[in-house]
Amino acid sequence: MKNWFRTLAATCAVIPFAQCAMIPGGQSARAAEPVAAAAPPAIVATTDADPALWVVKDEDTTIYLFGTVHVLKPGLSWFDEAVKTAFDKSDQLMLEMVLPDDPSQVAKEMMPLALDQSGKTLSSRLDPHQLAAYQAAMASVGLPAAQFDAFEPWFPAITLSMLPLTKLGYDPEQGAEKQLTSKAKASGKPVAGFETFTEQLGFFDTLPETQQVAFLNSVVKDLDKLGPQLDKMVLLWAKGDPDGLATAMNESMAATPELAKTLLWDRNARWAEQIKARMNKPGTVFVAVGAGHLAGDKSVQDYLKAHGLTVKRVKY
Repeated sequence: MKNWFRTLAATCAVIPFAQCAMIPGGQSARAAEPVAAAAPPAIVATTDADPALWVVKDEDTTIYLFGTVHVLKPGLSWFDEAVKTAFDKSDQLMLEMVLPDDPSQVAKEMMPLALDQSGKTLSSRLDPHQLAAYQAAMASVGLPAAQFDAFEPWFPAITLSMLPLTKLGYDPEQGAEKQLTSKAKASGKPVAGFETFTEQLGFFDTLPETQQVAFLNSVVKDLDKLGPQLDKMVLLWAKGDPDGLATAMNESMAATPELAKTLLWDRNARWAEQIKARMNKPGTVFVAVGAGHLAGDKSVQDYLKAHGLTVKRVKY
């Protein structure tokens, strides 16, 4: 199993927010880091970004397709030019899923899925070498491995994959979904989702045990590489290079076609059907989903074309 993180980071909006749920012991995952004295906000230099944007339209309906990155660092100027123009024209924002506003609701929906209902412990699923590596990885980010022993492997894998990124300056609050949702609410645009929060969690919960363990071991093995990998993906995204992004993702998907089918291709096909149906109603919709869904073979655009729709890249 090659690295899964590149696929996950570009396909599942739930990834950066799952680790915000309450962890065992009543802590927030973010609270595992030492609390420092408040400091004045730093001045962040702004870097121009021009992510890819597509459009599908007929006589009375226009649907924009925008690929997002779910966690970003401050300072990327992507909400301007063509993206802002398309968003401002739109009547509605459509996301992968709408995250519950209340963190306690996030935890309430997540915990029944994350906890192993069979009573099997996480440590019993790992061989001694894997267990030692996992415990060391959790200790390195300040999390108590023992308190995750009652959980299915996908939950600590998600938590562990995000915490190193927060130390490198990545922030779900800076992610495109969060920013777009805030702007939509400020301008009175309704916000809807293709899927529910629980449905996205279910993609991980229903993975076979062997794949969940492989996911966890992959995160543990590549913990120090997660930051550079996401840096590379963000650079490709900011350049508006979906082909490069697809190539980066394919490095992980080639060895895990079952994961690609569950997290990418099947969902792309379902979303394309929903977009096709939406074309029967007038109006303008701004669709924002993980950039991985709009890159490579079997992308949302490919499925839309199969439905007879014309998808065009919007020029800056």
